[in-house]
Amino acid sequence: MNDRITIDPNICHGKPTIKGTRVLVANVLGALASGESMQEILEDYPNITEEDIKAALAFSSELSNFESQSYEITAA
Repeated sequence: MNDRITIDPNICHGKPTIKGTRVLVANVLGALASGESMQEILEDYPNITEEDIKAALAFSSELSNFESQSYEITAA
């Protein structure tokens, strides 16, 4: 796992956050997906860094690499 991303069941219900903050990785990724620049995100979340944003992207990249991750498919 990335050293800038943490998953703690006692912080934000165990959702991935930027380490040392309560900033959800999902919020950072959502902001990027909606077209916000890194600078805009840094202004919205002054307690994170550009490296934290890059770590959030790297974390999501690791998760999306499902071919090398074990996962279970369930019937709907």
